Amino acid sequence: MATAAHEVTPQEASSHPAAESIVVRFAGDSGDGMQLTGGQFTLSTALAGNDLATFPDFPAEIRAPQGTLFGVSAFQINFGSTAIETAGDAPDVLVAMNPAALKTNVEALKPGGLIIADEGEFGERNLAKAKYTANPLTDDSLGRWQLLSLNMSALTLEAVKPFGLGNKEALRCKNMWTLGLALWMFDRDRQPIIDWLKTKFAKMPVLAEANIAALNAGHAYGETAELSGPMKQHSVAAAPAEAGLYRTVTGAEAISLGLVAGAQLADLPMFFGGYPITPASAILHHLSRLKEYRVTTFQAEDEIAAIASAIGASYAGQLGVTSSSGPGIALKGEAMGLAIMTELPLVIVNSQRGGPSTGLPTKTEQSDLYQAVYGRNGDAPMPVIAARSPADAFEVAIEAVRIATQYMTPVMVLTDGYIANAAEPWKVPDTSSFEPFGVKFLEEAPAGGFKAYARDDKLARPWVKPGTPGLLHRIGGIEKQVGTGNIDYGSENHQKMTDIRHEKVAGIAVPDQGVELGETSGRLAVVGWGSTFGPIHQAVRRARKRGLDVSHIHIRHIVPMPRNLGALLKGYEKIIVPEMNTGQLKTVLRDRYLVDAKPLNKVSGQPFRIAEIEAAIEGALA
Repeated sequence: MATAAHEVTPQEASSHPAAESIVVRFAGDSGDGMQLTGGQFTLSTALAGNDLATFPDFPAEIRAPQGTLFGVSAFQINFGSTAIETAGDAPDVLVAMNPAALKTNVEALKPGGLIIADEGEFGERNLAKAKYTANPLTDDSLGRWQLLSLNMSALTLEAVKPFGLGNKEALRCKNMWTLGLALWMFDRDRQPIIDWLKTKFAKMPVLAEANIAALNAGHAYGETAELSGPMKQHSVAAAPAEAGLYRTVTGAEAISLGLVAGAQLADLPMFFGGYPITPASAILHHLSRLKEYRVTTFQAEDEIAAIASAIGASYAGQLGVTSSSGPGIALKGEAMGLAIMTELPLVIVNSQRGGPSTGLPTKTEQSDLYQAVYGRNGDAPMPVIAARSPADAFEVAIEAVRIATQYMTPVMVLTDGYIANAAEPWKVPDTSSFEPFGVKFLEEAPAGGFKAYARDDKLARPWVKPGTPGLLHRIGGIEKQVGTGNIDYGSENHQKMTDIRHEKVAGIAVPDQGVELGETSGRLAVVGWGSTFGPIHQAVRRARKRGLDVSHIHIRHIVPMPRNLGALLKGYEKIIVPEMNTGQLKTVLRDRYLVDAKPLNKVSGQPFRIAEIEAAIEGALA
């Protein structure tokens, strides 16, 4: 039974003030259900009204040997009563389900942080797999942190004993016991998780009840064990938020919804041609559930077939969309050139991951910027837009559809593994606030006759559905004659067509570049793109509170860049560009504007920490 709650006295409140934010990391074997545990803790945290950001981090191996260092899966969540823009630097709490999880994650824990470890998994065999020569739970090697060692395995087995499960099945409930303890620790409601378990195991009610029993047992353990020392209940107040409908959303979900919204605003059916690849596969999964919105999804036999089918759909009068990660984008390169040559609308989503080649399949990186801007044969300009966060991916996807359909061009959207997999609260927008940009197909020959490559004021050619009477035409990959679209690979014609394609992309109207935080001139600008937004913004905010003259600029439109960007950058004495690559945007800015941008690079497969950017700011202004 739960112990009776008592009213907190002013003395107790002042001695244990409520934290504005807390970072918790769940870590265990890839079969321990850490992503599921973290996801459900995220749900309960969102329902509690906290702002939050998450970071799932899992191994590349499909099923690494149990208990090994390279098989550890982790899920980090930062939640609080103020604006949360990153998944947090150092965890306050680490839940370690085995020795390998402890060893690979404990150094990230802040000094004095809390370790909750399952001592039932710290046997000789698991210690050896994690390369421990002695048990860290008993040899005082964890003295920098608070340690709470529990036999979660035994407690879980006891909780689910009435349901007659085998030992292996019973231990699979351990993540729910752990989640129950975490829900108690942070004063979270169990009911949404109970409802979810009943739905998930609707056809296996015994498993549902066993998991619910484990969840309740973990919660009750926190309530009744009267633990001394580090185990306390923490209450984090809800974050202030505008009134409205909210949901948690991952980047993959947001970009899928944004693509559908864009197709609706253009009044077009959508065709998505994709091929499974981490971390882009989730977009195909989400879109496959949205058929009622005139969405057709096709899992092709390879990356080339995926983009070729999307180009065919665009030629037929639908919005063609494809997605991949770096290796697949490389395979799609020739077909991108075909889309540029034929001047058909196409949206290409690149969910970047560590490279080159297969690289770091489950880790994040921003190393495909060169590939997006320059990575095709010939002079093949293409608009490139980058999302800054999971929620931002929704609007970025709509913008990509708008540009693709209004300018008759393929567009690349850049996200990355962090954006695709991470989650944050998203205020569901009022759909009536979006201005439609309905597509008009050419349906009859204009005065003077039909020309497939005639141009409007945006330099866009007409979009004609095949079979339209009187508008018979063909397109392909060989150079087109100016205006007519007939084959013409004469030297003067190629010069003119190359110039036109360049001018069309360069002339795309994009908003002027603003300053996210700070002044429009000064000593230092920190310029970023993509998922570095959160840590840059927090680092600049902290630096400005200390009186440092620093501003934050974040670029959404990489190609073409905002027209005022060059003048804006030249208003600062110094510029640093944090990127999860070896300096790609830095090179583009130097090339375009001749500014002395300095790189701050990280290619570890992990996002920037706020402290890393703070240190760079202090170093630049020293």
